[in-house]
Amino acid sequence: MLDLVVQGSRNEDRWRRPVSDLDASHPIVLGRDAGTWSIPWDDRISRQHVRMTREGKQLRIRRIAAARNPIFFKGQQSEEFLISVGEHFVVGATTFTLVDRPQLDSPDPEGELTQHAFDAQQLRRNPFRDAGQRIEVLRRLPELISGSNSDQELWVRVATVLLQGIPSASAVAVVGLNRSDTPEISVQHFDSRVPTSQERAPSASLVRKSLESGESILHLWNGGRESQFTQLDGIDWAFCVPVISGTDGLGLYVAGAMAGLFNGPAGNAASQAADVLQDDLKFSELVATTIGNLRDMRALQRRQAGLQQFFAPVVMNALGNKETEDALAPRETELSALFCDLRGFSRQSEKAQGRLLELLERVSEALGVMTRHILDSGGVIGDFHGDAAMGFWGWPIAQVDAPGRACAAALAILEEFTSAGSDGRLADFRCGIGISSGRAVAGRIGTVDQVKVTAFGPVVNLASRLEGMTKQLSAEILVDEISAQYIRDFVPPTTCRIRRLARVRPAGIATPLVVSQILPPEGPLCGLSDADIATYEEALDALLDKRWGDAFERLHAVPAADRAKDFLTVYIAQHGRVAPSDWNGVIDLPKY
Repeated sequence: MLDLVVQGSRNEDRWRRPVSDLDASHPIVLGRDAGTWSIPWDDRISRQHVRMTREGKQLRIRRIAAARNPIFFKGQQSEEFLISVGEHFVVGATTFTLVDRPQLDSPDPEGELTQHAFDAQQLRRNPFRDAGQRIEVLRRLPELISGSNSDQELWVRVATVLLQGIPSASAVAVVGLNRSDTPEISVQHFDSRVPTSQERAPSASLVRKSLESGESILHLWNGGRESQFTQLDGIDWAFCVPVISGTDGLGLYVAGAMAGLFNGPAGNAASQAADVLQDDLKFSELVATTIGNLRDMRALQRRQAGLQQFFAPVVMNALGNKETEDALAPRETELSALFCDLRGFSRQSEKAQGRLLELLERVSEALGVMTRHILDSGGVIGDFHGDAAMGFWGWPIAQVDAPGRACAAALAILEEFTSAGSDGRLADFRCGIGISSGRAVAGRIGTVDQVKVTAFGPVVNLASRLEGMTKQLSAEILVDEISAQYIRDFVPPTTCRIRRLARVRPAGIATPLVVSQILPPEGPLCGLSDADIATYEEALDALLDKRWGDAFERLHAVPAADRAKDFLTVYIAQHGRVAPSDWNGVIDLPKY
C-alpha cells in the first residue's frame, strides 16, 4: 500500500493519503485549492500545481504549466519525473514523500512486555494533567472531521488530530476488525511523525485484544535502548482504543517511546509508564467516542436517506433507529394500494417530437405530483410502471385508516391535475386512479441483483385493474368495496363523497365486484350535488333489479356533465332498455 506524505514547515501542516488506487487514466491534482488533495498552508503552491499518476510502485509527477513556482527533485528543478518509495520532492516549503505503508505486525515486540487494560469509564474519571492543550485540540476536532466526505478522508484527519494531540506519538493508525466467523484485522490508515522506510507496523495481537474486549489496551516493552537518565527512557509503548459504534469494529492505534516523557525516579517502570500515558489514552478515548458518534450518525443518515425515497416523515419517525434490514423485512399485512396513471402522454409525445427532453421534464413533474401526495399522506412509494406510480399504506407500520389516507392522496393528486391550467407543465395531462384494500405482502422484495421496496398480492393487482377501469367507466378515481365501506363509515362528506358506479366483472377475473367512485365534496371542484349522486344510485338499484326503463329515466335526470353515467346509459341502450332474461346484475367488462 503506497502513501503520499505531505509535510509543511509546521508540525500541524501535514497529511498522509493512500495513492495505490491511482492510475494513468485518472490523474490527481495537488495544489492549494484541489479538494481532498489540497495543501492550503503554503502560499508558494499554486491553486493547481502538480499532476500525479501512479506507474507500478512509482508516482509520475508533472508540474502544471500554470503553476507559479518550480518543483525540486533530488536538489534539481524538474518539470516531470518518477519518484520511488522513500524519495521525495519539494514545492515551496512543503515536502512530498512516497512511502510504503506497513501492514500488521503479527509477532509481539521482543523483550519483556507488560499489558494494562482500561475501560472508558475509568479513563473518563481521571482529569487531564495538561487540560488546556488537550481541550484546544479537542475543540477543533468536530471542525476537522466534519468536512470529510468519505471514511478514508475521515481517517486521514483523525490521524492528524492524534499526532497533534499526542506529541510523544511516533505513529498512529486506524485499525479494523471484521465481525465474520474468521475475524481479520486490517489497517485502514497509517501515519507516522517522521516517515521512513523502517516504520514499525501496528501490533496485531494488541489490536485484536483491544477490539475483541472493547477495552483500551496498553502494551509496554523494553525498546532495547540504554538510558543515561531513567529506565523509563528505554521503554517503548503502544495502545489501542476501540471506537464504539454500531459499525464494524474499529480502533485507534498509537505508538511511541517514553524517552523524555518522565524525569522522576524510575521505581516500578511499567506502572509509572502506564500512569504517564493515561492522558494520551484519555485523549484518544475522547477522539474515539467522537468518531463513533459521528459514524453512528452518518449510518443513521444513510439509512434515512435510503428510506426517505419511499417513506413519509411520519413513517420515518415511527421506524426510529431500527436497522434497515429489520425495518424493511417483508411481511404480510393489511394495506391499501393506489395506482395512478398519467393520461395524455401519447398525445403529448406526438406533439413534442423535437422536444423530448422537455416532455421528460413534464412527465417527471407529473410523477412528482403523485409521489408527493402519496408521501404527504403517510404512504410508501412502491413502484413506477412507465408513466404510472404505485403507493401503499399500512406498512412498515400499521395504519388502520389506510383507505382514508389513500383516498386523501387520490383527491389531492386529482385536484392538482385538474387545477393545473392550460399553460403549466401539467397542462393537457390527466390521471386515472385505482384504490383497493386488503391483505398483501410488503417489504424489501427482489433478487440478489435487484431489490426494491414494494407490495404484492391480489389487492395490489386489483388496484391496478381499477385504475385501468377508470378509462372504461369514465371516472377519475375508482375504489373496491372494502375501501368504499371504510370511506362511507369514517370519512366525512366534507372531505370526499362516494357513489356506487356498477357491479362488474373485469376481464380475467372470475369474481364480480361493486366498483365505487370517489368524488370531491360538493362545490366548485365537482358539478354533482348530493341529490345527483342519490339519483344515480337509485338508477343503479333499478338496473340491478331488472327495472331498466326506470334506470334509464333516472340516469337522464343526472347532469349531462357527468361522464360516468354514460357507461350505464350506453349499456342499457345497447340492450334496448330491457334486461336480458339471464340478467344477474353483473356487467362483463372487455379487455382495455
